[in-house]
Amino acid sequence: MSNNINANNLNTDSSSSPVNVPKMDALIIPVTMEVPCDSRGQRMWWAFLASSMVTFFGGLFIILLWRTLKYLWTVCCHCGVKNKEAQKINGGGDTQADGACKPTDEKEENVAAEVGWMTSVKDWAGVMISAQTLTGRVLVVLVFALSIGALVIYFIDSSNPIESCQNFYKDFTLQIDMAFNVFFLLYFGLRFIAANDKLWFWLEVNSVVDFFTVPPVFVSVYLNRSWLGLRFLRALRLIQFSEILQFLNILKTSNSIKLVNLCSIFISTWLTAAGFIHLVENSGDPWENFQNNQQLTYWECVYLLMVTMSTVGYGDVYAKTTLGRLFMVFFILGGLAMFASYVPEIIELIGNRKKYGGSYSAVSGRKHIVVCGHITLESVSNFLKDFLHKDRDDVNVEIVFLHNISPNLELEALFKRHFTQVEFYQGSVLNPHDLARVKIESADACLILANKYCADPDAEDASNIMRVISIKNYHPKIRIITQMLQYHNKAHLLNIPSWNWKEGDDAICLAELKLGFIAQSCLAPGLSTMLANLFSMRSFIKIEEDTWQKYYLEGVANEMYTEYLSSAFVGLSFPAVCELVFAKLKLLMIAIEYKSEKRESSILINPGNHVKIQEGTLGFFIASDAKEVKRAFFYCKACHDDITDPKRIKKCGCKRPKMSIYKRMKLACCFDCGRSERDCSCMSGSVHSNMDTLERAFPLSSVSVNDCSTSLRAFEDEQPSTLSPKKKQRNGGMRNSPNSSPKLMRHDPLLIPGNEQIDNMDANVKKYDSTGMFHWCPAKDIEKVILTRSEAAMTVLSGHVVVCIFGDVKSALIGLRNLVMPLRASNFHYHELKHIVFVGSLEYLRREWETLHNFPKVSILPGTPLSRADLRAVNINLCDMCVILSANQNNIDDASLQDKECILASLNIKSMQFDDSIGVLQANSQGFTPPGMDRSSPDNSPVHGLLRQPSITTGANIPIITELVNDSNVQFLDQDDDDDPDTELYLTQPFACGTAFAVSVLDSLMSATYFNDNILTLIRTLVTGGATPELEALIAEENALRGGYSTPQTLANRDRCRVAQLALYDGPFADLGDGGCYGDLFCKALKTYNMLCFGIYRLRDAHLSTPSQCTKRYVITNPPYEFELVPTDLIFCLMQFDHNAGQSRASLSHSSHSSYSSSKKSSSVHSIPSTANRPNRTKTRDSREKQNATRMNRMGQEKKWFTDEPDNAYPRNIQIKPMSTHMANQINQYKSTSSLIPPIREVEDEC
Repeated sequence: MSNNINANNLNTDSSSSPVNVPKMDALIIPVTMEVPCDSRGQRMWWAFLASSMVTFFGGLFIILLWRTLKYLWTVCCHCGVKNKEAQKINGGGDTQADGACKPTDEKEENVAAEVGWMTSVKDWAGVMISAQTLTGRVLVVLVFALSIGALVIYFIDSSNPIESCQNFYKDFTLQIDMAFNVFFLLYFGLRFIAANDKLWFWLEVNSVVDFFTVPPVFVSVYLNRSWLGLRFLRALRLIQFSEILQFLNILKTSNSIKLVNLCSIFISTWLTAAGFIHLVENSGDPWENFQNNQQLTYWECVYLLMVTMSTVGYGDVYAKTTLGRLFMVFFILGGLAMFASYVPEIIELIGNRKKYGGSYSAVSGRKHIVVCGHITLESVSNFLKDFLHKDRDDVNVEIVFLHNISPNLELEALFKRHFTQVEFYQGSVLNPHDLARVKIESADACLILANKYCADPDAEDASNIMRVISIKNYHPKIRIITQMLQYHNKAHLLNIPSWNWKEGDDAICLAELKLGFIAQSCLAPGLSTMLANLFSMRSFIKIEEDTWQKYYLEGVANEMYTEYLSSAFVGLSFPAVCELVFAKLKLLMIAIEYKSEKRESSILINPGNHVKIQEGTLGFFIASDAKEVKRAFFYCKACHDDITDPKRIKKCGCKRPKMSIYKRMKLACCFDCGRSERDCSCMSGSVHSNMDTLERAFPLSSVSVNDCSTSLRAFEDEQPSTLSPKKKQRNGGMRNSPNSSPKLMRHDPLLIPGNEQIDNMDANVKKYDSTGMFHWCPAKDIEKVILTRSEAAMTVLSGHVVVCIFGDVKSALIGLRNLVMPLRASNFHYHELKHIVFVGSLEYLRREWETLHNFPKVSILPGTPLSRADLRAVNINLCDMCVILSANQNNIDDASLQDKECILASLNIKSMQFDDSIGVLQANSQGFTPPGMDRSSPDNSPVHGLLRQPSITTGANIPIITELVNDSNVQFLDQDDDDDPDTELYLTQPFACGTAFAVSVLDSLMSATYFNDNILTLIRTLVTGGATPELEALIAEENALRGGYSTPQTLANRDRCRVAQLALYDGPFADLGDGGCYGDLFCKALKTYNMLCFGIYRLRDAHLSTPSQCTKRYVITNPPYEFELVPTDLIFCLMQFDHNAGQSRASLSHSSHSSYSSSKKSSSVHSIPSTANRPNRTKTRDSREKQNATRMNRMGQEKKWFTDEPDNAYPRNIQIKPMSTHMANQINQYKSTSSLIPPIREVEDEC
């Protein structure tokens, strides 16, 4: 044609603007002045497509031809082998045949050698593409990255015409695409070599992608033109995206892998289909001579495919070509199905992703703890309330909660309110990956909470033990504090190699502490409430009205703290420091941490005046604020001696010179003797001549208490004349002062080596367990301790403990051993032990008996606590305490019904009525005479005949403590209180009076133990009666206490203080009971008897001006110095062990007073006899005692009884003495000197 433009005739120096080409029947290729193209400008798309088709079908033909020839060769060879085998069998082989076989064998060897070479190459290629090695992983990732790069180049070139003339040497994108495809070709060769099935490899998606993308690039270089063509197929490589991420160890969970797979398949299919529409719509139909094309960009095609798959179809963009429409018909079928299935599943996976699935980022300079286990709104709120309490010092600790269940809306809101210090992550501590997420290796501690209300406590404990194992296996050095429900499950923790209680690992056994608290309430009613409030953080609530709540809440604000003592206290005795701290610093110190010669630490509770304060001694204080306790650390005698306001005691700037040993000893001595340094004769001039000895005995560095006290005693023995009479008397009393440490043995006559009593110790001393911490007896059969109702009614039970327990053969064991052990502590003398009577199901008690059969004075009355006949049979109106427990903790929908049995039993007892004459059967509980008072002296003999109130006639006055599961059920125990159902447990009247106890109050021990692990040791020492880690290890071996011989070491373990209650209505403190000052009582009791007072048990209506018949009492913790006392107050005190109390039966008669009310007696409440002579009252009392004794001996019945005392099991007689009402009224007027009718009389005197 004349209109055709001949590109060869164009001048290359002319302008490079494109030459206009007139419209033709065929699509004309754009031509530039620089690139020579075909003169006619016709399209060459078929050449590009033909290169791909020839490569694919040619290779496929060769593979099929090779397989066919190989099959035919195999068939022919198989037939030849069969003929040879037939010839060998027929024996027709000759020499010629043998000669023909040799070349065949050589050929087989060559083939074998060739196959071996090919196999090695094939294995090498397989390793290179399988990502088994670092090189292989790099190669796989590189191929994927280059594929994405080639796809990006396609996106760039899609803005150009489908086919255009391009110069390879000047087109940068074509050069890059050529380099990529050369690499793809090499990788294709590796894949081909490594493939086991060549035919299947040839038909793979990745192979098809290479066929239609690699050859056209080489054609483009040859023809100097580019065809966009099928390069969009590179988008199919996105399907392998999840595999690449797995190779890089980025995807690890099944959900993430599935999510990436779905997204990559959906996106690759979408982009590939859009590329095909872009090709056919911009090219047109071939049979229409490409005249029906339309100009669409690639991204418009992507939009078209999306609205098509989603069935929206706006119609603004649509396919015009026949090929495009035909493709859309089939694509809608598959695309719609894929969109309807893939998109919802993708959204579901994204929506189900853990909201709390991240990782904790540790903050520099800030510690964090991990809390796991039973994570609920109740447990978390109680934990945070105590852990983040404002009374603590600034808590610079972040709390990380880890639980496998996402929090509900309420718990999530709680986390948001504490977002600055609390984070939550979803996961399990049993999964090492989750432990790594919360940085357990850098955590300060891990706290495990238990479900206190579960139906199966053993299963819950097993779960927590598995958590401990998992955490310790991941990081053995982590400190773990875990809650345990059952005491016997603590033994399993000892099996964990990395469990070490010396390094801070602690197990808070809720059953042990709960029953221990209740047991201590049997000895000192109200103590459970006081101790529970001490280790719980409570805010001070100020009440202006003069009500019992005012004084109770003032005590509730006190907590337990620890602080190191100032060097100003070094050398002073423990009672001296206690008095100084209480009077001047307004603090109450109850214990210290003592370091022995081997630098082993132990906690001494009220150790006595033989213990001197060392340098750096840690003290245990009761105070309302941590800042107040700092006074004990900042106190300086030089700067603060004349300060009266304790708030002004702060860190001083003076340099405290080290006091000389002589000066320190003299100061301590003068403090003890109460004189001024100038008037004191404790340290005479002879001391100066012995300074060398003193320096050796008291070095400038901190010395152990044992060394100091031993040296001091040696020095005093050498200098007898230097001690004043007052000092000598005090040192004489020191021999009987307490010692809480087994290593500090005092000069008790029984413990002196060579004493005759040691030789006969086994015969004369009651037996204890192998540690000497508990009373012990040989195992008894349960049948010997079972009482019938008639036997119990005929037996005079008084001053005993009645344990009403609900349980059956299917109930979980609550561990009654933890209730009995504190009541059988060896710091009680045998005659002081309260008899324990269990009332409940015999089937349940049989299951518990294995842990109880080694304790003396235990009886069982089979029955039910709801039966009044059973309760009257055990003389419940004469008991010192009635304990109501339940082992039936079933999963009940209504939480209020969990305590139905205990509430019914409590109300049943309170509604009972008793005859007043039965009060005469009350056995006199044993009191105590403080050390230093000579019982044989007429002047110091106990003065009895104290006025009594009428005996109990109604069950409302019976001392009861009820265990509750649900805190809100406390409102049902007292019908006369006005407690709001929403009131917190510690604010309710039953809890304040010590008549109710719930296990929820023990939640505070978790945070208290974390901040100070000594607090848990102190609480366990006070509550359990002397349980130690060594004893737990022993119980873990045998599940029972082992009896042991009495040795000086085991007997020394008895020498530890215990909690008691002191009555003020009579005795040496009677003058302080009527309007006296609590601080004066504190100092007098501490100086005179080494008794440490720490609280008051006061009548609820004592503040009223009018008399009240109410016998309820409430607890006042750590009253201030100026607090006014009333005569009816009972004082909580830590009393010393009295060696003399058990040396003769004649000395067992002491006065006592009611431990629960003014009308009830208890052996835990003691009236210290006054030294004043009261001849009239004594004479009247003696005459009435003789008269009563004569009357009571007139009548009686005999009942054979087997005692449970060690070393005897023979029958004895107990006199049951009925009496008249007139005689009962006379007896009720006064206390008797001795027990008129002891419930079980001992035949042996305890030494």
